[in-house]
Amino acid sequence: MTTKTAVTIFAAATVALALGSGASAQTGQQPQPPAPAARPSPTGSYTPQFEIPRSDSAPAKAGQTQPPAPVVPAPLSYVIGPQDSIRITVFDEAELSGTYRVESDGMLMFPLVQRVPASGLTLREFQERLTSKLAAGFIRNPQVRVEIDQYKSQSVFVMGEVRTPMKVTMTGSMTLLEALAQAGSPTATASAIVTIVHPQKVNTSGAMPDPEAEKDAEKSTVNLTDLQAANSFVLRDGDIITVPKAETFYIAGNVRNPGSYVLQAGQTLEQALAVAGGLTDRGSTRGVKANRLANGRQVEVTLKLSDLIKPGDTITVPSRLF
Repeated sequence: MTTKTAVTIFAAATVALALGSGASAQTGQQPQPPAPAARPSPTGSYTPQFEIPRSDSAPAKAGQTQPPAPVVPAPLSYVIGPQDSIRITVFDEAELSGTYRVESDGMLMFPLVQRVPASGLTLREFQERLTSKLAAGFIRNPQVRVEIDQYKSQSVFVMGEVRTPMKVTMTGSMTLLEALAQAGSPTATASAIVTIVHPQKVNTSGAMPDPEAEKDAEKSTVNLTDLQAANSFVLRDGDIITVPKAETFYIAGNVRNPGSYVLQAGQTLEQALAVAGGLTDRGSTRGVKANRLANGRQVEVTLKLSDLIKPGDTITVPSRLF
């Protein structure tokens, strides 16, 4: 299931729920109150604060087959690459219309005009160039439409804390969320901050690249908690998407839910205590200690409620004296 399909299904379900609520109101039935929110697990297990539609759907029942995912037409701004399969329609010229493959040197063989440069051009540019060539002595006022039949040339790499690190073939214009969905979405240990490296030279080997080797490459970061930003971030051919592990801290002592938690940007001790369920009846905010790594060695510091938590902190909450 593609991201666009998942969004459509979600929207349809939302409408159905709204209609169902209206129906129950008309029949005099009282709507059921929402279930209470679950409290944090005592084990401190992490659930990401973002959700990405999965590229796969539930298994089909016996005797049923899954419908194929809809193909999203490439925009005319899509840049053609080697091995792409192009569907060309010349209206009123059935013998010219058909599917043509871009050769490895970027040229496309087309009747009448022979070899036409295609790689590196957008669909719109190639359409205009082919129309111009056909009009130059072959066809009077040709009407040409160019579309992508099969994508073969462009891809991105998704690495790190995702369920299936992989090379993802781009189906036209692809967003960050769509690529992550193809890779099975982030795991429970994933950070919300994703790094995208735009290499100067596209990796054509098919092997998973090393993002650290791209010293001079352009880099971008996207916070997945901002779904609008993640869904509007359009990828480029050869992009390397890295989902790192989330930074964590551990809290123990007199809190209701001791355990390991994901560290959020700018998180204070007061916020960390709230995430851990708050203090027990014997807990105190005075004399809270944190063991942390500083300058290569472990040190113990005393924290106030407004102090920031550091990655890897082990926080101990004492009991009050009275």
